[in-house]
Amino acid sequence: MDADERYMREAIAEAKAALAEEEIPIGAVVVCKGRIIGKGHNMVERLHDATAHAEMIAITAATEALGGKYLQDCTLYVTVEPCPMCAAALNWSQVSRIVYGAPDPRRGYSLYTPSLLHPRTETAGGVLAEECGTLVSEYLKSKR
Repeated sequence: MDADERYMREAIAEAKAALAEEEIPIGAVVVCKGRIIGKGHNMVERLHDATAHAEMIAITAATEALGGKYLQDCTLYVTVEPCPMCAAALNWSQVSRIVYGAPDPRRGYSLYTPSLLHPRTETAGGVLAEECGTLVSEYLKSKR
């Protein structure tokens, strides 16, 4: 298993934690120099906060671990393509790389404005996309 798949599995574990809490199952981890320094999953319902997305929680944990506001030399792994709000936050944190699982054809940042990301941020999508997408689609089906 390559590193992207290994860390995406960690993000999937976070998504499953969100699912157990009746949250939309999206998870994220931040990796720096081969070490996970931040984790997060959706906490919107629990915190009554529309901004408590998995990426935002993971960014906060990672910057706290590093003792600074920038995530240069770090990679964010997230199970679903970030929304524009999270993409802008990732820009401000200057994350070096974003790896996501499933695309978000309704609310993903690339649909609206791919330039939201920092100019030096690299992206890769589709890592374990089917598994990541199924978690969300099955959850949403159960709520209808």
